[in-house]
Amino acid sequence: MSIIYLSAVADEEPSAADLAGIELEWPLIAAELDLLDAQIAYHNAGPSPSVLDRRRVRRAERRVLAVSRELADHNADSEVVA
Repeated sequence: MSIIYLSAVADEEPSAADLAGIELEWPLIAAELDLLDAQIAYHNAGPSPSVLDRRRVRRAERRVLAVSRELADHNADSEVVA
């Protein structure tokens, strides 16, 4: 097993660019959390999850895909062509 040593970082906070990146990706993070919640509820439903449980998972999957597509489109539009 490898041990990873991290150097002590003193008084370093996220830069404005880091915070902007997090803010840009936040809708995707929220959509993935919703998907995780739906999947947990589906698996906790026992041997016979309801149609509504499966529908909630599918809806959350579609939302993750839609937000991912929007983020990819935004990143493609914001790239500078040299």
